[in-house]
Amino acid sequence: MARILVVDDEIGIRELLSEILYDEGHTVELAENAAQARAARLRARPDLVLLDIWMPDTDGVSLLKEWGSQGLLDMPVIMMSGHATVDTAVEATRIGAVDFLEKPITLQKLLKTIAAGLARPVAPSAAARMPERHPEHGQPLTTVPVAAPTAAAVAPTAPEPNNSLLGGIALDQPLRDARDEFERIYFEYHLGRENHSMTRVSEKTGLERTHLYRKLKQLGIDASRKKQHS
Repeated sequence: MARILVVDDEIGIRELLSEILYDEGHTVELAENAAQARAARLRARPDLVLLDIWMPDTDGVSLLKEWGSQGLLDMPVIMMSGHATVDTAVEATRIGAVDFLEKPITLQKLLKTIAAGLARPVAPSAAARMPERHPEHGQPLTTVPVAAPTAAAVAPTAPEPNNSLLGGIALDQPLRDARDEFERIYFEYHLGRENHSMTRVSEKTGLERTHLYRKLKQLGIDASRKKQHS
């Protein structure tokens, strides 16, 4: 399953999309504006981004251009809007978006578009290229991909195969079961660290409170604050 970043300023859209994607087995991160989307992208590259065009701070097309100029547009991005014109959709596709969804989005169209986006080959990031410059004028002439390490270079440091990770999670079980085990460890860690404050856990994990409660219930985790014993 994929790690999907949903960027939309409407809380109802974020909740609906995240619920659908969770049910499909994806890991979902939510952002309500461009600032949160930038931070999420810098933390880790998502496998796919659902990006709303009309947002109050920076619109989705401008954010798409920004990521492209910074070499961060190395994941499929699907634009969303209920008010965009054909010209806007064409511009977004020209910049680097792989598709466009018009709101209201039907379930079948959403899942079909996401599946197609995830199946597309990921373009190499511009940051992973080095321009070859003219010796006199310093102008880029060609783009030369950075050479990847050879197998011989990395083989000596390759880790030994292991069928468990993170405190005994078995890696030879179905992905959904392994993910549930990891998420249970993850959320219990943050609950303990934040003394079961759902507000702080929500901030730390990047989940809306309603989705956090739903996820904890799904994993069978007691979200109530533990009583202190003398």
